[in-house]
Amino acid sequence: MKRFILALTVFFLCLRGIHALDVEITDKELGSDFRAEYNHSLIFCGDFLTFGGIELNKRYAANGGLALGWLEDDFEIVVFSSLRVRPLINIPLDINLSYNYNGLPGEAYDIHTHSLLPYVSFNGRWGGIAAGINLRFTNFFGEKPVFESMLSFSAYVNFINNEKLRISIRCANFDDFFIKNMGAYSLSLDSVIRITGQWSIVNDLEFMQTGGTGLSTVFYGIAYRGGVRYTW
Repeated sequence: MKRFILALTVFFLCLRGIHALDVEITDKELGSDFRAEYNHSLIFCGDFLTFGGIELNKRYAANGGLALGWLEDDFEIVVFSSLRVRPLINIPLDINLSYNYNGLPGEAYDIHTHSLLPYVSFNGRWGGIAAGINLRFTNFFGEKPVFESMLSFSAYVNFINNEKLRISIRCANFDDFFIKNMGAYSLSLDSVIRITGQWSIVNDLEFMQTGGTGLSTVFYGIAYRGGVRYTW
């Protein structure tokens, strides 16, 4: 009983400490997407994605998500989590740390990849850029993990960005769910249609180069990603 009382006391003291820090939730988001892809090697594959995030004091943010997909006769699991810190509230320059797990646990592939990605990003109204180093460990068929480090980059330009519509072009080799090789990048046409103050519809058309070294291969693909966002 004494331990229980002591635990309650510590709990309420922590609550008072959090309140004293004046923590304010400034943004919350939930979303769900469907992604369908056609490429030269796998012919057709796809994913169902769900994710969410929370922002505190317009300075700190945490996000996470889960994707379940199919790949030929196998299935794919992707889990991500990320943390963001904005040192200066009035300048959209962020320091980010992202963790990504990508697994093909079936007998056909049995591949498990863990990626840790620290990166810096600038997200302006009309354009932005992000760059960092992906630290990746890949395990094949129960063998020892193989370590790789590679550059991760992303850049976008918004052509329209108002209260109802945003249209942009993005070139990148990573996002929250997929962190690819240096030579595996994509060019996408993205749109966000804001239905209400809380609900949005998202559509992305993505053209991919999934080879290993620039344009030296002909392993191309195309993907469509669509879904909804709810913010409050």
